Amino acid sequence: MVTLLGMMMLAALLLAACSNGGSAGGDAGGGAEPVGAGSGGANGSDAANGEGSDAGPAEKITISIYYPTPDREDDRKLEDDKIRRFTEQYPNVEVVKSDWQYSPNEIGIKMAANEAPTLFNTYATEGKFLAERGWAADITALFDDYAYKEQMNPILQEQFILDGKVYGIAQRGYVTGTVVNTKMLRERGAEVPPLDWTWDDLLTTAPAVADPGAGISGIAPMGKANDAGWNWTNFLFEAGGEIQAIEGGKVVAKFNSEAGAKALDFYKRLRWEANAIPQDWALDWGDAVGSFAQGRTAMVIAGPDGPVDQGLNQGGMSPDDIAVYPMPAMEAGGAHTGVLGGDYLVVNPNASPEEQEMAFRYATFDYFSDNFLTSLEANIQARKDDGKYFIPPVIEYFDMESAFGQKVKAVYDKFDNVYQYDPASIALMDGKPEAQFNTQDYYATMTNVIQEVFANENVDVQAQLDAAAQLVQTEFLDPIEVK
Repeated sequence: MVTLLGMMMLAALLLAACSNGGSAGGDAGGGAEPVGAGSGGANGSDAANGEGSDAGPAEKITISIYYPTPDREDDRKLEDDKIRRFTEQYPNVEVVKSDWQYSPNEIGIKMAANEAPTLFNTYATEGKFLAERGWAADITALFDDYAYKEQMNPILQEQFILDGKVYGIAQRGYVTGTVVNTKMLRERGAEVPPLDWTWDDLLTTAPAVADPGAGISGIAPMGKANDAGWNWTNFLFEAGGEIQAIEGGKVVAKFNSEAGAKALDFYKRLRWEANAIPQDWALDWGDAVGSFAQGRTAMVIAGPDGPVDQGLNQGGMSPDDIAVYPMPAMEAGGAHTGVLGGDYLVVNPNASPEEQEMAFRYATFDYFSDNFLTSLEANIQARKDDGKYFIPPVIEYFDMESAFGQKVKAVYDKFDNVYQYDPASIALMDGKPEAQFNTQDYYATMTNVIQEVFANENVDVQAQLDAAAQLVQTEFLDPIEVK
């Protein structure tokens, strides 16, 4: 584990080392103009970033791409502008918008029916899962020929590099935190906790603001879909626990530990002792974040940019109403550990080589590109004109201290409607990557446990954990052989 600021420093060091050693060149801080850009193959040219004259394939081809969900209206505007610019650069490529959102329960069906998009979105847990099943194209050759590969943020990109092969392209990342409606706390007479807070602080604050009779909760932990297991894992990590470990060439479930019992007992206390969670607790990510934006809960656990975006742009909140907190430490002096995750793009292995190349070019089209800076500035200005805020990712695909990162920061600094994360909060965030094997299966299993804890006051926490660990072990982990 490493704090978020520590991760950013590590990224800068790794990027500097790559640049100094390097095939892509660039300055030691990860500059945006690598030596040799425009002199290599198609992916090593400026055309791969929408700034050259390469017209792409000689014959017409079609690629389907991940398109943001309807609730992400501003992201759709950015994507529409990107499609326009991409097809101007590559007139023989038709870009079709796909409304399919990645699901680990649907990807196998989509692949078997040859219905998966040419370029689809996924998340940090899925790299090994997709690669082992042959559902993610090996894009190593494309990535190796990419002029800006050394400037990708290694904290994110390395999660999709397996056995030296590249299976995905990082988009953005996060360390899970707690987003707090501080105005709601003050209005209800609840004390706003310090940033360096603990589980006890949460147990004090959440019931102080809750009003179950009025449908108001102090905090809305997710309680259905895989989201519930993902939310709870933050507390497992804060208690010092692990999801799994490799022992003697086997993957072993470890979440039914003493740390796991402490974390699950804390959930039990939030539900039954504090009565601080929603009475209808069966909430997924959209439900919980929506509840926050609507003022029906004071706190929500998530990658911070989502709840902040909805709170400001849909809930009508002011930046002064919202505070991004790290996860609470189990006890004073402990680490504020949150799940380190991210969003990735994966190329469909069933696509033709030409389609795969154009999908890769589309994925990286705006990366390290001045065209993107122009589009970004126009989008932020349009939001300002509409009275909306722009919320950056917590962790970018690039290093913010690099030359390109500084260009992005210069754009942000032009506007007063760009949300600024509190550096003191970011400094406390301690990111821990998700498990490598069958993480979504583990999340789903833990969701069933969490639902039992929320439904049954007399539940035996350790017995539930032991049964869940046994199920995960036999059903998912025992067949794995670690080389």
